[in-house]
Amino acid sequence: MKWRQFRLKTTTEAEDMVSCMLGELGVEGVQIEDRVPLTAEDKERMFVDILPDMPEDDGTAYLTFYLDMEEDASAVLAGVRRELEEMSGYLDVGECTIEESETEDVDWVNNWKKYFHQFYIDDILVIPSWEQIKAEDEGKLVIHIDPGTAFGTGMHETTQLCIRALKKYVKKGDAVLDVGCGSGILGMLALKFGAGYCVGTDLDPCAITATHENMEVNGIGKDRYEVMAGNIIDDRTVQDEAGYERYDIVLANILADVLVPLTPVVPAHMKPGAVYITSGIIDDKEQTVVRAVKDAGLEVLEVSHQGEWVSVVAKKN
Repeated sequence: MKWRQFRLKTTTEAEDMVSCMLGELGVEGVQIEDRVPLTAEDKERMFVDILPDMPEDDGTAYLTFYLDMEEDASAVLAGVRRELEEMSGYLDVGECTIEESETEDVDWVNNWKKYFHQFYIDDILVIPSWEQIKAEDEGKLVIHIDPGTAFGTGMHETTQLCIRALKKYVKKGDAVLDVGCGSGILGMLALKFGAGYCVGTDLDPCAITATHENMEVNGIGKDRYEVMAGNIIDDRTVQDEAGYERYDIVLANILADVLVPLTPVVPAHMKPGAVYITSGIIDDKEQTVVRAVKDAGLEVLEVSHQGEWVSVVAKKN
């Protein structure tokens, strides 16, 4: 199947509004290209350390969208031009030229699979569902993870730091809380390490879907791993559903800016003697998180590093 591809030239000032306008006209998905540099906060939130050199920002943005060959492109483009003309009365929308071309159908959902292959984290084999376990790996500890819309394949240093700490501290039958569960990898590994039950929370509904999908391919039932959407920091409903003084281990592989307000909330959910494992901390935020942990009345057990990332493990006495 072929698609019509349209590349609209506009400005960085207008790119968000133009993108929303395209969505309102029925365009499903817009690719945005600009030269706006990422801020330090953007890089941290995206877990990006080094970016290639980019040309200087010139205020230009390109929005690319697709229509299938059966759609009435002329009607859609007429609507786009009409809306752009109206916007131009109060916003710099730039040239608004639209280049048209044709592109072959691409399996966007599966095309990236060629870049993700099985790998080891120490003695743990992480393998996507479309690959087979090799004969020499039979009997190894295996977890099936498909990268998707939720963070956590095990490839990033922050996840690996959490996994190593989890393996060190988890005991048979432990109850585990994973705040910001993402793909569910940490909760599922906790169960594979011997934990009895896990609860995961995440702000993103996509993480709940991803976790359920990964649970299914790993043969983990919802009776052993419960996931819920919401913010445990300030949502009393999520706090109540998670339960109080219930967990032997709490995991939080989240950015430092989130760990700071989260940490004072966590002890209420921990049993006496429970362990709090944090990661997602860039090295220059290490002391900020250590201070938050101590201010919450927790005892710091260890601080580990991998590359520029840090894990802080603490205990509720």
